[in-house]
Amino acid sequence: MNRERSKQLYEESVNYLPGGVNSPVRAYKPYPFFAKKAKGSKIYDVDENEYIDYCLGYGPVVFGHANEQIIKDATNQLELGTDYGVPSQKELQLAQEVVERVPCAEMVRFTNSGTEATMSAIRLARGVTNRKKIIKFEGAYHGAHDAVLVKSGSGAIGKPDSPGIPEESTRNTLLVPFNDEDALTSMINDNKGEIACIIVEPIMGNIGCVPPKDGFLQFLREITEENDIILIFDEVITGFRLSRGGAQEYYGITPDLATFGKIIGGGFPIGAICGRRELMEQFAPSGGIYQAGTFSGNPMSITGGLSAFKILDTKAYKTLHDSGEYLRSGMGDILEKLDINYQINGVESMTQIYFTDVDVYDYKTAQTSDTEGFLKYFHELLDNGVFIAPSQYECAFLSIQHTKEDIDKTLNAMEIALKKVVKK
Repeated sequence: MNRERSKQLYEESVNYLPGGVNSPVRAYKPYPFFAKKAKGSKIYDVDENEYIDYCLGYGPVVFGHANEQIIKDATNQLELGTDYGVPSQKELQLAQEVVERVPCAEMVRFTNSGTEATMSAIRLARGVTNRKKIIKFEGAYHGAHDAVLVKSGSGAIGKPDSPGIPEESTRNTLLVPFNDEDALTSMINDNKGEIACIIVEPIMGNIGCVPPKDGFLQFLREITEENDIILIFDEVITGFRLSRGGAQEYYGITPDLATFGKIIGGGFPIGAICGRRELMEQFAPSGGIYQAGTFSGNPMSITGGLSAFKILDTKAYKTLHDSGEYLRSGMGDILEKLDINYQINGVESMTQIYFTDVDVYDYKTAQTSDTEGFLKYFHELLDNGVFIAPSQYECAFLSIQHTKEDIDKTLNAMEIALKKVVKK
């Protein structure tokens, strides 16, 4: 494929944007393609190349690009204004929709991003419990704020993952391997009465796609209740993608608090915190724990969320389920045909292939993957008109607009790519 215009734009962008991009996950060598438009299951670059899109904005575009319902509603809202700075009826309506859908939700606070939501949820947990320590799982990403932007690795206490974060910002962040009940039990026993919350991605979506082992989320619920620890589900990725009520409905486990982003705004920037009334009412102005955002609950994002909930009905989730099963079945057939012992993880419309022969169930096992081989695989797919995220540690997503024809073309491209990349 010719990507000369993208190359030119990238060479110019590095003079104005750090690394030529506005988020490091968008960068890859030699240069990323620059998007011109997107529609349905496809994204198009400035050189007029078409790609079947499995990145989908890193997850939120579950309803497909440029969805007609969202365009219609957003256009109507544009004529009514884009920022009020005062409450609107639509904020109430979207909050009511969230409460109706999400098992743990009795009240909602809208934010501007998933990062802001997780940061505020952790502050709420600390404020309510009057405890400082939090537990997160190795390899989990809960946004780019200091308390959770820490490496996993040697030692129980996370070290800052970026210059500019003081070590004292993370000394109260404790790390535990995902899916490891014994390690979590030991950590809690060693810090008895000091832990404010456990924050968890119900499906680890930032080391690829790692589901919980059977019973693990139930174990989390039980051990947090036994120790008066607040359980936070970070559903920025899983929320309204796995089911109407997110991962908590899907797995039948109700946390104390949950955070959302991405999908809840219909493609517009947004985040949200929801949970039990007695916890949520501790946020200002009804309580003393400060949380604010001038643009929070802006009418464009709220309108996008109301539109998204119109679209994400029972039929939509059946479509996503069937597409995910079809894609993973086809991928499994390819691996068997080529006699490749790689791992395929997935739940509903979330999928990842790991370039390793080791079962992947946590951060350590995900790190056994051949990341260089995966990057070559990414480029081969891209050259064959299929766009996935350019990292082994991201996830591939389906939308309701992906057709059987799209998936068949994708499977053909995957077989071609694997034949070229895998060395036996």
